[in-house]
Amino acid sequence: MKILHVITRSDLGGAQSVVINLANSMCMEHEITVVAGEDGPMWQALDSKVRKIKIKEIVRSVSIIKDLKALYKLKKLYTSIQPDVIHLHSSKIGVLGRLAFPKEKTVYSVHGFDSIRLAYRKFLPLERLLKNKCKAIVLASNYDKQNIIKEGIKDNLHIIYNGVPTPKRETDLFLEGIDQYDKIVMCIARISPQKRFESYIQIAKLLPQYAFVWIGADKEYTDLPHNVFCLKGIPNAKKYIQLADIFVLPTNYEGIPIVILDALSYGKPVVSSDVGGISEIVLNDQNGYVVDNEDVVFAEKINYILGKDEIYREFSRKSSEIFHENLTIEKMIDRYLFVYKL
Repeated sequence: MKILHVITRSDLGGAQSVVINLANSMCMEHEITVVAGEDGPMWQALDSKVRKIKIKEIVRSVSIIKDLKALYKLKKLYTSIQPDVIHLHSSKIGVLGRLAFPKEKTVYSVHGFDSIRLAYRKFLPLERLLKNKCKAIVLASNYDKQNIIKEGIKDNLHIIYNGVPTPKRETDLFLEGIDQYDKIVMCIARISPQKRFESYIQIAKLLPQYAFVWIGADKEYTDLPHNVFCLKGIPNAKKYIQLADIFVLPTNYEGIPIVILDALSYGKPVVSSDVGGISEIVLNDQNGYVVDNEDVVFAEKINYILGKDEIYREFSRKSSEIFHENLTIEKMIDRYLFVYKL
């Protein structure tokens, strides 16, 4: 099968992780091409068997000239490759791709409908206009499915939970300074208003006995509490989750974050904001908590899990169980293959 993946950006966000996981896992048996519009670390993460094509006119912002050029190049690329399936990832390329490619071959993964519904609502009319210009719209959670239905998009909807590889344990990982604390709390995310870095700092102040590690900073931060370790992005940062005792994600909106799937794959309890579809994989009183964005509540739940060995062990066991039942990369591939063949 010839499969063409198209995505706007080539950084290492959640949507790009899905592209990487699908492409690298399927390139042995299928002919995979990945298209994006910029230089970024995604390209290096793709297997050498994956064909990689950059179209510089594919940009996140609206640009009539660049968008028209991108549309022309996508149509030309389709004629050249003649793929069996075109898989679009994210809202911007979801618009261009549904205009460029034939409906009967096109699958569109939204990767978090709240980013459109809440953050970029001005693009909702385009989503409604193009809702029937693909054979399947894939949502990452039931939460997203219910919200997209409320916006008048009701047909050809499929829920496919994202999946991540089962991790290999590593023995030589080290983060300087964290060994002097009782437990390790970790978050991996870019620093942006969405991700509530300031809240993370306040939670750390409430729990000075624990080390709070944040990986993904855009610069060096000073005047942080003694127990906060703020690191810039690290290649394959998810491997450091195995050093953590618990994973914490304060955030304003999400679909189902890939980084929480990574945390579950390592059997870590999770405390996260109650947004998006996170409550479908982080179950209160079972493998963690989803809570309102109140720093004190975050601190209480973190301390409750870390302070009781029996609770901690049971929450960790449940995280592993949820991962292996629904969130492996193999489960994701099987579900996408079903949609591809519709």
